[in-house]
Amino acid sequence: NTPSPISIAAKGYAVDSASTPFKLFNFERRMPAADDVVIRIHYCGVCHSDIHQVYNEWHSSKYPMVPGHEITGVVEQIGSSVKGFRVGDHAGVGCMVDSCRKCATCKKDIEQNCADSCLTYNSTELDKVTPTYGGYSNLIIVKEHFVCKIPKNLPLDAAAPLLCAGITTYSPLRRYKVDKHTQLGIVGLGGLGHIGVKLGAAMGAHVTVISTSESKRDDATKLGAKVFIVSKDDEQMKTAANSLDLIIDTVSAPHDVAPLLNLLKFEGVYCVVGAPTKPLEVGAFTLLMKRPTITGSGIGGMKETQEMLDFCGKHNITCDIEKIDATPETIKAAYDRTVKADVKYRFVLDILNAFK
Repeated sequence: NTPSPISIAAKGYAVDSASTPFKLFNFERRMPAADDVVIRIHYCGVCHSDIHQVYNEWHSSKYPMVPGHEITGVVEQIGSSVKGFRVGDHAGVGCMVDSCRKCATCKKDIEQNCADSCLTYNSTELDKVTPTYGGYSNLIIVKEHFVCKIPKNLPLDAAAPLLCAGITTYSPLRRYKVDKHTQLGIVGLGGLGHIGVKLGAAMGAHVTVISTSESKRDDATKLGAKVFIVSKDDEQMKTAANSLDLIIDTVSAPHDVAPLLNLLKFEGVYCVVGAPTKPLEVGAFTLLMKRPTITGSGIGGMKETQEMLDFCGKHNITCDIEKIDATPETIKAAYDRTVKADVKYRFVLDILNAFK
C-alpha cells in the first residue's frame, strides 16, 4: 500500500531575504481537510504591503516569503463538509486564511483583529509553526470560512485587488455610514484611493480627492470625484477648510497630516488606511479646537468582505489594473514602479499562465 500523501506540491515566486531577488520556489501545501477549498490561482494583485514586507520595512518579515493577498481563481476541489462552493466557482482570498473563531472579535465578524489571525503570507497557521505562503503561487488551500465568492460579472483579473484594496476602503465607508449626505475626502489616488473614490461615489457621497499631483485631476473626475484639491496649493487647501465629514487617508508614504486635518468639519473623522513607515504627527491645538476622531482601519472581516464583493458586483465596480506576466523580473519592475506611484492603479500578476 502506498501511504496517502500528507501534502500537495506547489510552486511560486519567493524571496529569501530583503535584499535577494525573486526566484522560483517549490514548496508544500497541506492536504485539504473536510472544510477546505482548493483554489487554482489565476491572478494576484501587487499590494504596497507586499513591498513593505518583502523589503522588511515593517521589521516583521519571515523568509522564504511568497507574497500576495489579492488572490482570485477557480475552485478546483472542495472538502466533504464544504457547503458554499462548488468546483468551477470563481473564488477569492484576501489578507487572512484563518483565525481562532472563538474570541470576541471573531464572534463580531472582525476576524482580522483576532489575536490569533493567520495572515495569508508572512505568518503561520494556527499551529504557530507551519508557515503561510501567499498568492504569487499556483494554488492555495484555505478554510471555506475565509474564501469569498467573486460575482460572475466581475472579471477575475480586475477583481483581484478588491480582496485587499477594496475591503480596506469599503469597511470605513460602511462604518461611518457614507451616503448621499456625506462630504467624503480621499487622500491619495493610488491603488487604495482610486477604488475608494469608486465605492464612495457608488454610495452617493460627494467625493473630494486630495493629491500632491495636478496630473491626477482628470482621472479623479472620471472615477467619480466632484472636487479635486492639490494639497501643495495653499489657496486650494484654504478654500476647502472645514468642508469634509470624513477623510480616508490612503497614502503609504510618510506625509504631513496637519494640513489635511484642517479640511475636516468640526468633529469630523480622519481615518488612516495606508501604512506609512513613520508615525503621524498631530498638533494638540487641532485636537482641542476641532475635536476630530482620528482613527484607522485595516481590511475587514469575512462577512463584510463578501458584502463588499456583492456591492461591487451590483454596481459593476472593479479596480483599474495593469495586468502583467508573472516572472521574477516583472515583479521587481512592478515593485519599482509602484513605489514611484507609476501605475494605474494596481499591478495584477497573471499567475495562471506563469505556472502552466
